[in-house]
Amino acid sequence: MKLTIGVKALNEEQRIAEALTSALRAAEPFGGEVVLADSGSTDRTLEIASTLPVRIVQLADPSERSCGAGAQLAFQQADGDYFYLLDGDMVLDPGFLPAAIAHLEANPDLAAVGGLVREMNVEGHEFQIRASAVNNDRNWRPGLVDRLDCGGLYRVAAVRQVGHFADRNLHAFEEFELAARLSAQGWKLARIDHPAVDHYGHQTEGYRMLWRRLKSGYAGAAGEVLRGALGRPHLPLVLRRLGHIRNSLAVMAWWALLIACLVAPFPLATRAAAFALLLLAPLALLSWRRGSPSLGLYSLVAWNVGAWSLITGFFRRRVAPAQALEAVTLAQPASRHD
Repeated sequence: MKLTIGVKALNEEQRIAEALTSALRAAEPFGGEVVLADSGSTDRTLEIASTLPVRIVQLADPSERSCGAGAQLAFQQADGDYFYLLDGDMVLDPGFLPAAIAHLEANPDLAAVGGLVREMNVEGHEFQIRASAVNNDRNWRPGLVDRLDCGGLYRVAAVRQVGHFADRNLHAFEEFELAARLSAQGWKLARIDHPAVDHYGHQTEGYRMLWRRLKSGYAGAAGEVLRGALGRPHLPLVLRRLGHIRNSLAVMAWWALLIACLVAPFPLATRAAAFALLLLAPLALLSWRRGSPSLGLYSLVAWNVGAWSLITGFFRRRVAPAQALEAVTLAQPASRHD
């Protein structure tokens, strides 16, 4: 058995030392290796990583940068039985891997196992909503799940069966898309009742984060997933399980109704009242669901951003997802030469 822990990073100087140290500690009992897959950091991430016994690879072409590309670059370095993907803003629990490997070995129908995720940053709008999801969404609780957000331990043979780890075109949802491909081939995924990672995230104000996601292409990831699934066996799973697509289609229908209110052949007062009711109803519903008007408004704005970006992401240029990413090796522990 051989284990590879891939740590994907882009400008993660604040947490990269903790992330890599936790990965090294977790890999040591299994004789595993740790690989830092860097997407072109310009801060001190590489300088800090170079002081630790990890292999460092970097995208040869920074223009290929995306969440999917970072994850796939990390997986390209895996040559053993198991692969764990860790973000550069996460700290891996040292006891998780033994429990996860034991669970995989006892359940040969499982492609991957995740654990419990603790969200450490709950200050911004986005992370308050995410922390709530961790407590309420079944995919964050122990048992069979349909995705392993925030990482998991994967059976390399299962991933190779479906072609590649992450679609290099994706700016988000790479774990979801992989899970859909695995599920379509009959594999299962599970989350066990054991701490896996502490996730710190980036402390960015919610609306600023939305703007950054629009500029980076992250917001269009649902459209990218949908485009990549067309004509593939996992398309029905994508349509059924990726709520962002349903939400975006609902928002588009809402847009159509608002436009219809403006042009309908009714008195102006009637049209204005209907328009106001339709405009405020989603805000009221989301405020009730999120528990506050502030989070409700943020969700409404985010859903509108997502609907627009579903369209732009769907039509974004793609390359073959299994096409290998060119990389440069920047550092390699001495043991790799033995």
